[in-house]
Amino acid sequence: MEQFYLSLLLLFVSLISVAFFFLFYSHYAQSSDPNLPPGNMGFPAIGESIEYLSLGWKGHPEKFIYERMAKYSSKVFKTSLFGESTVMLCEAECNKFLFSNENKLVVSWWPDNVNKIFPSSLETSSKVEAKKLRQMLPQFLSAQALQGYVGIMDTVAQRHFASEWENNTSVIVFPLAKSYTFWVACRLFLNVDDPIHVANLAESFNKIAPGIMSVPIDLPGTPFNKAIKASVIIKEKLLKIIRQRKEDLANGTASVTQDILSHMLSSCDENGQYMADRYIADKILGLLIGGHDTASSACTFVVKYLAELPPNIYDNVYKEQMEIAKSKGPGELLNWDDIQKMKYSWNVACEVMRLAPPLQGSFREAMNDFMFNGFIPKGWKLYWNASSTHRNPECFPEPEKFEGRGPAPYTFVPFGGGPRMCPEKEYAQMEILVFMHNLVKRFKWEAMIPNEKVIIDPLPVPAKGLPVRLYPHKP
Repeated sequence: MEQFYLSLLLLFVSLISVAFFFLFYSHYAQSSDPNLPPGNMGFPAIGESIEYLSLGWKGHPEKFIYERMAKYSSKVFKTSLFGESTVMLCEAECNKFLFSNENKLVVSWWPDNVNKIFPSSLETSSKVEAKKLRQMLPQFLSAQALQGYVGIMDTVAQRHFASEWENNTSVIVFPLAKSYTFWVACRLFLNVDDPIHVANLAESFNKIAPGIMSVPIDLPGTPFNKAIKASVIIKEKLLKIIRQRKEDLANGTASVTQDILSHMLSSCDENGQYMADRYIADKILGLLIGGHDTASSACTFVVKYLAELPPNIYDNVYKEQMEIAKSKGPGELLNWDDIQKMKYSWNVACEVMRLAPPLQGSFREAMNDFMFNGFIPKGWKLYWNASSTHRNPECFPEPEKFEGRGPAPYTFVPFGGGPRMCPEKEYAQMEILVFMHNLVKRFKWEAMIPNEKVIIDPLPVPAKGLPVRLYPHKP
């Protein structure tokens, strides 16, 4: 009997040894081609993911890029992130190549943990579903449609500031910015306007973002595990909203054009098939993520930089916004023409997004073998990062200086670029400007933690949420 157990033990050890051998062999074999870009693949399975994520948590994601660019004397280098062989593309020339070759040499790609957090209810690839969604969005994000959203955003902003900011001597900005942008998204995508209902959705929703770019360890208590559970809960809540909307459409109390949800419920394909409820819930969840996370980060850093920069920058924003406010009659909401007048405010917001880009970067996948500063094999992932140009002195002579010279093409990329450019860019612009208008016409403020540390989780976030002391303007 002892010999039997000893044999089993030896067999187990042998199998583990063989598994580790193949793991190490496959990890290093795929990166041994001498024509590949220079770089280091790190450890098997995890690659350099831990170092990449830890530098983000420390608030210096650009160090991962600049250290390797200097070490390998190259704008293109290989690494391994999230279990994938990856090529990092840095600087404007690389951005141009990547954005110009969308669907020619590369296609959009997300790490597997994203698919686990947002599992599709259909047997189609995420790429096919994303393409369908992008075909549907233009009519809701067209210039004509956006013009009708300004007043709605202003109404939400006024209610938000009245309930969350006014009559307070201090606030923590980041959770309030998330509350504002999520409320706007719920109102425009789902026609959900009740603050209690919005807060109920947000409770689960706010657990998703930290898990998207986390280490994919599905154990209780990890950000990844919390995100998976939150995704299930919020989908059930969305399904309840969808079922109610179908009833409202049937009895005529809802319009097919009132929001994206009604449109999705009323649209059919060329075969007359309507979208399944769970498919719609999947897509609405994705829209809610894209419709508020990046904008909430941008709004937060507008507040941060206006508190820390020379006073004349705030004063110029205040002057521009008060000219607009004084032109309005009692109860009159902001409109499209008002947004067009906020040129200086938008320049400030753009500089904020250059210094703290809400979209850090994204992945593509090589469709075939090709050459670009080295051999890029089919199936390898390519990653561009905004910090490689936003804080690069070759692109911005004084990268840390606010209000620098205008950016050259492919250097300022807070929303990505090419066909994959964020389809909600103009939507986010309006949302940020409406927030700035309602903020500066009410308050001046100061940061309670000077030079508060910034972490990337997965978006840039002040470590303590940016507490500020408010000073209301006198009537």
